[in-house]
Amino acid sequence: MAQIASFKLNSKQEARTISAIAKRAVEMAASAGWRYEFMDADMDITACHVNGNPLKLDELLAADEFNFSHDVFGIRRHIDRRTGKLGDCFSPRFSE
Repeated sequence: MAQIASFKLNSKQEARTISAIAKRAVEMAASAGWRYEFMDADMDITACHVNGNPLKLDELLAADEFNFSHDVFGIRRHIDRRTGKLGDCFSPRFSE
C-alpha cells in the first residue's frame, strides 16, 4: 500500500514562503490564460517539499520566470497527489 502524502511543514516561515510561491504561480497561470487554484498550488508545493524532495523555497520564490515556471508547473504536472512524490524522473532545479 502506498504511503499517504504528508503536509506537515517545519515552520510557519516555510508556510508563508510556500503561500507566496503559490500566489505567484496562480498569477503566472492567469496571465497565460489558464487557471491554477491557489489551494492546489499550495498543496502541490508543500507535498513535494515534505515528501522526499525538499525545495530551496526562498531561491524558488526569487527565481526568474523561466526557472520558476519550470519548477512549479513541473511539480504540478508530475506530483502524485496521493503520495506527494514526484514521478517521471522530474527534478526541480531548486531542489536541496
